[in-house]
Amino acid sequence: MEALDEAIQKAGSVAALAARINVAASAPSMWKSRGRVPAEHCPAIERETGVRCERLRPDVAWDVLRMQAEPAAASATPQAAAAGA
Repeated sequence: MEALDEAIQKAGSVAALAARINVAASAPSMWKSRGRVPAEHCPAIERETGVRCERLRPDVAWDVLRMQAEPAAASATPQAAAAGA
């Protein structure tokens, strides 16, 4: 759980990380004790601390998920909306 420890350190504390990613204050400690961060929280942790999802959950195919998210994000930009209008 080295990556989670780094995220906690960057956030300032367990409670600070929890607040920044909008989970219960005890959640990061539970993840540490279980040895696993739920994948659905990895993007928020990455966004808030810079600790990559790939380090938090190396078992998840983040490259595939990121590629799937890019087209959706591109179509949601104001430029894409203006081009389609």
